[in-house]
Formats: sequence, C-alpha cells, structure tokens
Amino acid sequence: MSYTKIWVHVVWGTKGQQPILVNGMRQQFLDQIVEQATVKDIEIHLVNCWMDHIHCLIRLKEGQNVAATVSEIKRNSSRWINLNKISEKRFSWDKDFFAASVSEGNLNPVRNYILGQERQHENRSYQQEIEAYFMPTGS
Repeated sequence: MSYTKIWVHVVWGTKGQQPILVNGMRQQFLDQIVEQATVKDIEIHLVNCWMDHIHCLIRLKEGQNVAATVSEIKRNSSRWINLNKISEKRFSWDKDFFAASVSEGNLNPVRNYILGQERQHENRSYQQEIEAYFMPTGS
C-alpha cells in the first residue's frame, strides 16, 4: 500500500481582488469548502480567508497534484458562491495560485499564519503578502 504525506500551503485570490469574502458569510463559506473537498477526497487540514483571498493547508494523497486539487476547490467554491448569490456579479477566482511545500516541522507556524489572517492584513494587502511569502528575494 502506498502512502504519501505531502503538505502544501496554497493561496489564491478573487478575480480582480474583489473583497467578496466578508465576515457575514465567511464561516459558512469555509465550512462548505471543507465539506466539498471531503466529498472529492481532498484533505484540507486548515482553511481560512480574508476578503479577497484564501489560504489552504492541504495534504496531498497518492495520485493528487497541486494544480488539479486547487482547480477542484476553486470550481466547487465559486459554484457555491454563485448559487447562493453571495456576489451581485458572477463570481470567479483569479486564474493564478501560489503554493509552497511545508515540512512536518513547520506545520504549526504555517497553521498559525493561516489562522492569523485578520492580524496579517491589518497593515498589508494580499499582493504585499504574496510578494513577502511566495516571491523569491534577490539572488
């Protein structure tokens, strides 16, 4: 029997950085993401969002890859937002996403970072967060 334990921290934003993920629906939205992922055999260990983006800590299973997994989560979650008329306009996610592997020893700091989204965005935007966390620094 094969077994994989590949942890990935994935982040993606709303199309045009629309601040659609507001407090009134945020928890219901996050619960729906986990529920739909479970149906598709995607293991989301932790998910949190801010108004214009989402963070997921995912454990990839045998045969799963990051792009297909993120695509499935995006598809199901945007469908839910549109069916529930959360947005006045048709909602969609930005086509890009950012992903970083996470070692077992770094799971707790990543969990704390994902849980602390409100604090993270007191003084910096989603774009600044992406540049600081995912973009390479000088050579």
